[in-house]
Amino acid sequence: MEQFFQSINPKNEELKCPVCGSLFREPILLPCSHNVCLACARNITVQTPEGEPPVQSRASGSSDYDYLDMDKMSLYSETDSGYGSYTPCQIKSPNGVRVFPPAAPHPHAHPHRHCSLTCPLCHRSVSLDERGLRGFPRNRLLEAIVSRYQQNRAAAAACQLCDRNPVDATVMCEQCDVYYCSACQQRCHPSRGPLAKHRLVAPPGGGGQVPPATARKPATCLDHEAENFSMYCCSCRAPVCMKCLEEGRHAKHDVKTLPMMWKQHKCQLSQALNGISDKAKDAKEFLVQLKNMLQQIQENGVEFEACLVAQCDALIEALTRQKAKLLTKVTKEKEYKLKVVRDQITHCTMKLRQTTGMMEFCLEVLKENDPSGFLQISDALIKRVTSSQDQWVKGALEPKVGPDFDLTLTTDSLLQTILQLDFSESGPPVPAAPLLQLEKCCTRNNSATLAWRVTAPSGSPIEGYILELDDGNGGQYREVYVGKETVCTVDGLHFNSSYNARVKAYNAIGVGPYSKTVVLKTSDGTSPRQLTIQPSIHPSINQSLNQSINQSISQSINQSGVHYWEVSIDRYDNHPDPAFGVARINTMKDMMLGKDDKAWAMYVDNNRSWFMHNNSHTNRAEGGIAKGATVGVLLDLIKHTLTFFINKEQHGPTAFESLDGVFVPAVSLNRNVQVTLLTGLEVPKSLKQ
Repeated sequence: MEQFFQSINPKNEELKCPVCGSLFREPILLPCSHNVCLACARNITVQTPEGEPPVQSRASGSSDYDYLDMDKMSLYSETDSGYGSYTPCQIKSPNGVRVFPPAAPHPHAHPHRHCSLTCPLCHRSVSLDERGLRGFPRNRLLEAIVSRYQQNRAAAAACQLCDRNPVDATVMCEQCDVYYCSACQQRCHPSRGPLAKHRLVAPPGGGGQVPPATARKPATCLDHEAENFSMYCCSCRAPVCMKCLEEGRHAKHDVKTLPMMWKQHKCQLSQALNGISDKAKDAKEFLVQLKNMLQQIQENGVEFEACLVAQCDALIEALTRQKAKLLTKVTKEKEYKLKVVRDQITHCTMKLRQTTGMMEFCLEVLKENDPSGFLQISDALIKRVTSSQDQWVKGALEPKVGPDFDLTLTTDSLLQTILQLDFSESGPPVPAAPLLQLEKCCTRNNSATLAWRVTAPSGSPIEGYILELDDGNGGQYREVYVGKETVCTVDGLHFNSSYNARVKAYNAIGVGPYSKTVVLKTSDGTSPRQLTIQPSIHPSINQSLNQSINQSISQSINQSGVHYWEVSIDRYDNHPDPAFGVARINTMKDMMLGKDDKAWAMYVDNNRSWFMHNNSHTNRAEGGIAKGATVGVLLDLIKHTLTFFINKEQHGPTAFESLDGVFVPAVSLNRNVQVTLLTGLEVPKSLKQ
């Protein structure tokens, strides 16, 4: 908790009202999932005559940016709106959010009016019913977090600007989030100019005294104030009481118990946080890489300039006239690279700060024990966390420039060509390392087939490839193929042996680097359909204890035969739901297994199981796993079926049918789960019957 409050100390939009810019006071939750103070909601509520739509409301199906058309309006006439003439100018709240002020009612307007409220963040309008603002639920969860934040800050309410011997603070600026004594406030935060609109309040608790924590009352129904929330309506996405069910309003809706939905939504938010946490970790590592690149660019630039000066000085007077021009080009190249990297650092830092703030806020929300309060905001938080992953698209964490200077200065030209001396482009490179196509690599009996691909460098086509294998016992590599083909089958290998294979390409310039090594296991000569799996962990895995671990284990399976393997459950705490199954080699490894159409899996916890493919759940079955249990996977590519077993007994019906093609075994593990993979197994006789 202390780390959360420290992270939001400078200025946290999550805890401040978008209208007044101050910490939330009695926040209410709008239908768009944003929050405003109750007092601020009264100030921005607009009254309209009966039968006339709200001035700021938008037609259904309109764009989210339709509210920008209001900038073009300057006057409402009495004929158009029934109100007195006024100019709907826009104002800004202390934190910079645009707010539309309420319309001034005409003195002769019709007494029956409808009220509407426009969200200051998304500018979506909602009409108020007869209950008025009481119809919006109070966000007690956010209110509790703000209260704890104020208590934490009140414990150290001393002036933050005194150089020596800080005295007790007398005021706090809610916009700057800084405590001032009287002298520092007059000197550093005068109530004039751009600071005149800031809100100065007394420090919470008064003189550093921590305000006493008050116990929160159980949430009560808005329609039946004497009833506590006990159920959750999945259709309305809102907590309900028993009277709401008895009166028939939610009788035909899908209603579930409040604790169950609380646990389910907490799990969904945790899983969404796992994904964004991986992106945040990559962003931090990327920032370190960019900062190191600054130093490399500086060093390489200095070294390049020194070499250039030495070459130019050796050509005496003739080179002197060109030296300045060449130095200018190098300096421009260096400044360009530095500018690009600095801009990228600034952009990435901003995104990371926003992501980190949202993550820590969500983690604080997960600590709450108020189911109804949590469920009021959980859908919005889950969507926000999931959608925030889209900003970390492929390429966003890659440097836009490199630290090296691709410039070459030739010094062997004749004197008469010195005045035309300029930088020449680097020569064509050697081929890049080939990429082994694992979905096409396989073994059969004592032969192995490998396939690869590589992008040829411009100006120098690839002339051929060199495939190398070791001796099957970890010995020296030897060339087994040299040619232009990108697919090769090697025969005559030893049975029951593991071979390491690699490939490289060459052109007229030279030989390129090796590809990654792939391990191929040949059959033992008696059971040609046995399977051996080499595990490879996705690079985005974070081994943190508060995050789940997704693991993909892959090795291509022959497109025929019957394959069987088992997973032994070595650790199983807190009843998670790991997944076991098969997938294509190009399945999404940063998602839970079965979320896309390239994976088929069974999820199982301590009580039940279900099958998942293409994000569709089917065939829930009773019975689960515990520590010491085994989960078996039977892939029959003759019958094209996938079946699961728990402790040697078939679990549920045949999970999937009509399977065809090349598959890889796959698992998706939660935290608190450790397993041992048992491969190369024969199909048990009890399963063959």
